[in-house]
Amino acid sequence: MTDQGLQPTDPGGPGPGGEDRSRRSLWRRYRDLSLGIKIFIYMIAGVLFGIFLPEQAIAVKPVGDLFIRLLLMAAIPLVFFNLLAGLTSLEGLGILGRLGGKVIAYYFATTTIALILGLTIMSILRPGDGMELRADDIDEESLAEVPGVVAIVFDLFPENIIRAFSQGNLAQIVIFAIFLGIAVLLLPDKHKAPISQLVEALAAALRKLVEIIMKMGPIGIGALMASTVGEHGQALFGPLLLFLAGIWLAQACMFVIQMVALTTLSSWTPWPFLKKTGPLYATAAGTCSSLATLAVAIDLAANRLKLPRKIYSFTLPLGAQLNKDGTALMLTGVLLFTAQAVGVEFTIGEMLIIILVGLILSEGSGGIPGGGAVIALIFVNAFNLPPEIAGIVVGIYRLIDMGNTTINVTGDMVATTIIAESEGWDKDNPDPDMETDIPAEGAAEMLPEMPPMPQTERE
Repeated sequence: MTDQGLQPTDPGGPGPGGEDRSRRSLWRRYRDLSLGIKIFIYMIAGVLFGIFLPEQAIAVKPVGDLFIRLLLMAAIPLVFFNLLAGLTSLEGLGILGRLGGKVIAYYFATTTIALILGLTIMSILRPGDGMELRADDIDEESLAEVPGVVAIVFDLFPENIIRAFSQGNLAQIVIFAIFLGIAVLLLPDKHKAPISQLVEALAAALRKLVEIIMKMGPIGIGALMASTVGEHGQALFGPLLLFLAGIWLAQACMFVIQMVALTTLSSWTPWPFLKKTGPLYATAAGTCSSLATLAVAIDLAANRLKLPRKIYSFTLPLGAQLNKDGTALMLTGVLLFTAQAVGVEFTIGEMLIIILVGLILSEGSGGIPGGGAVIALIFVNAFNLPPEIAGIVVGIYRLIDMGNTTINVTGDMVATTIIAESEGWDKDNPDPDMETDIPAEGAAEMLPEMPPMPQTERE
């Protein structure tokens, strides 16, 4: 009775017991917050820290730099094994004939349009002009160095793949993964199966590694925001908001382009199509992961759109790896934002090189939450621009990535529908030989086994 009498009636009231319970309750509430909300909280705290204590805020910059380094550490193997896992999951090379040509041509065409769209809108809005960085912090000759067209094409093909991995040459690693994936597909099943299982397991392990690194995300991003605001002051806010508005505008324009392609190249109109595929976009926005949305896309293609299995079983998994319209426009947007912030201008010829490099790098963004942010840092590094500026974008990346992923998966489904009709499929009278209805659990079996999305990545 004595012990019971010492307990306060109000757990949050005065007294040691109440204070401890209150602290535990606050900690539980914080622990239950999604990663996106935690990042937002630390970002705001970092901004305030940078405003009121600028000198101290600059001192925490190494924490943010460590976070960027960890992301870059995971990026190279993540892209390699994700791409290889996607390629080795295909049934064979026969499907890479007429159908494969259509798929790759469509994906590359729309990704190129997205890259140009990002360049165009950022060139018009010029959000980086207001950053006002100190000129003595910038090595203008180094920043202005952009490789020539012939050099960049030859540099895509590695002479030594070990050196490509050690130097972090992502473009060469992607090319190597494609060639190796084709070679694996040509092996007998007894050899192909264990390799496919191994690379998928490694890809899953690396996705888990990124999840672990992202647990440091709130602190790392908060440190980046604090040090940047402390160093560059309030001039940051206008440019950052203008950058975000530019990315959203580019995403909206890309969505319109996708709907125009759907209407022009198929018998569908936008509203019926969007109504049937609605769950896809909610999943994409909630998870920010093309890979996580893939099972839903397959289910909708089979049971709502009634698309032929031989089409969607190839185009949707390939699209989750290669079709990155949203990511592509974000890459060029971040690059120009960073270049404008440090006073670097690109010529038309250099922009063509940017499109070529962006086309390659956007294909390897991983299909995981935040994967585009990692590729954006590598993209900026490829043109000798300071990654610290691009790192600021990570603080608001969740707001960008919801739209990026939605645009990515919309492009996959639109492409699948268009290609199906080009192969003779009729939505009003589907060919029984092409049509395959499968339950949701059947759709899941078509995918390589992936770990469940962590709760912190769901909104």
